[in-house]
Amino acid sequence: MALDGIVTRAIVHELQGCIGGRISKIHQPNGHDVVLTLRAQRGNSKLLVSASPTYPRVHFTEKTFLNPTEAPMFCMLLRKHCEGAIIEEIRQIGMERIIHIDVRQRDELGDVSMKRIIIELMGRHSNIIVMDPVTGTILDGIHHVTPSISSYRVIMPGFSYTEPPEQHKSNPLEVSRTEFENSYNTSEEEASRWLVNSFSGLSPLISGEITSRGSAAESTESTVIDSEIRIEAGALWNAFDSVMAPVKDHIYSPVTGMNAKGKMIFSAVHLHSIQDLEKTYDTMSKCMEDYYGDKAERDTVKQRVSDLLRFLQNERSKNIKKLDNLNKDLLDADDADKFRLWGELLFASLHLVSKGDKSVELVNFYDENQANMTIQLDPLLTPSDNAQRYFKRYNKYKNSLAVIHEQLGKTKDEIAYLDNLLQQLSIASMNDIEEIRDELVQQGYLRDRNKKGKKKKKNDRPTVHQFTSSEGIDILVGKNNLQNEYVTNRLASANDTWLHTKDIPGSHVVIRSTDFGEATLEEAAQLAAYFSQAKESSSVPVDYTFIRHVRKPSGAKPGFVIYDHQKTLFVTPNDELIKSLPSTIKNG
Repeated sequence: MALDGIVTRAIVHELQGCIGGRISKIHQPNGHDVVLTLRAQRGNSKLLVSASPTYPRVHFTEKTFLNPTEAPMFCMLLRKHCEGAIIEEIRQIGMERIIHIDVRQRDELGDVSMKRIIIELMGRHSNIIVMDPVTGTILDGIHHVTPSISSYRVIMPGFSYTEPPEQHKSNPLEVSRTEFENSYNTSEEEASRWLVNSFSGLSPLISGEITSRGSAAESTESTVIDSEIRIEAGALWNAFDSVMAPVKDHIYSPVTGMNAKGKMIFSAVHLHSIQDLEKTYDTMSKCMEDYYGDKAERDTVKQRVSDLLRFLQNERSKNIKKLDNLNKDLLDADDADKFRLWGELLFASLHLVSKGDKSVELVNFYDENQANMTIQLDPLLTPSDNAQRYFKRYNKYKNSLAVIHEQLGKTKDEIAYLDNLLQQLSIASMNDIEEIRDELVQQGYLRDRNKKGKKKKKNDRPTVHQFTSSEGIDILVGKNNLQNEYVTNRLASANDTWLHTKDIPGSHVVIRSTDFGEATLEEAAQLAAYFSQAKESSSVPVDYTFIRHVRKPSGAKPGFVIYDHQKTLFVTPNDELIKSLPSTIKNG
């Protein structure tokens, strides 16, 4: 993983400015993450501590998190032992991805007590543990490891804390040149693999960078580097030292970019392997915040919406099949006049037809050319019954036309509604998912899973995403149907400006002002395009009009509106522009 011992060292160095500061607030927005609000000399800052099995990390963050109405048990315990505490020490264990934060707080009796927050950033084994450093007893962990899971290392309240198993690797900051070269020369492993297996804190990414630098130094006659040729020990040491010397002196060059394989990577040191989109940062936190972006939340969201996605996709497939069948019925019904014509021709020529005939050729006296027409017959029916059979088919299709057209309209609306929900799930946050699920329950698509549980309060309001334009104007964005209806029908006033992508599923966007410039209109249109199905497109058409021209038809699905007096402008969604707009998330 990109988050290695060097990145951890850079983050811990950055956190040293928080020593002596106070943990003023603690929140746990989900089952993996904890957000600590720190008050230190640098002012207030938020520290994200994540034990996500996919994206474990620690860094300062500017993001806004929605917290559950009831704090989880681990959050309550953290607040009890660490909220209001003074940070005494923050350190990294060797070059491992383990951080210890020692805090001092007065307990209920007024006595000074010490607690240790242990952050283990170890992939699927990541954890956040609160421990009493005096007794070594675990108070709790964000992820429990029971004796049935691991008999060696139990993470449960009341158990003694056991450090992760040692890997018996050397510290890359303490090895000498002689030790390095002797160890390498006695090894038969390829250089990159040897580096990973020999030194703690070195990821395959950094080991590959060192190997690449060593190979490049040796390749003097040819620009082609053969990775299978074993690098000379001296060249490898020079490359190793060029990477580790700045790290030893806490000189970091946070960077993100794309490697030769087209994969985005990040590092605390400069990487020669970056081929494209290279971007440097002032701090490691800014680098990680930019790299991870919404990756972690999107990963969690994908897990939570998998059942909804399957359900909506299945419903959509059913309706697509139904639409195909209705179109076939419509084609048959469009032939209804043909059956009426055959019936009339048969009635007018009964004397020319006998029972037992399989077909008859009659003159079509409705045709100006008086052309002959062959009509198929049922030999078991009389000529009169054959004519009646065609009239019955004519009446059946004629009567069904109105029903087919009605069903076609409903089916198309249903597909549009499901497409809209699928688009909303693609940009949904954790809180948005629950609102979409609530909507499906209200619409009768799903059963209420919380029927026996706590009832939702009547005055609960949907989440509102509020952005501030470069001109200081508030812009509201709804990211699902409940939010769209609330923003458009409840929060907006008649003279506010409403925006939506033209004929494309997307968010309702409202500019809450009657006095704004072109910059605000452009940014609002950008938001409408960005939070729509056309996010990856260019020249996206966005309609805008006053709220007073927007209305919901009677009986329409949630979030569906019609509007007029609109104007259209075209924008290409700009990710950097959207991220630059100040934003907040609140309930109503």
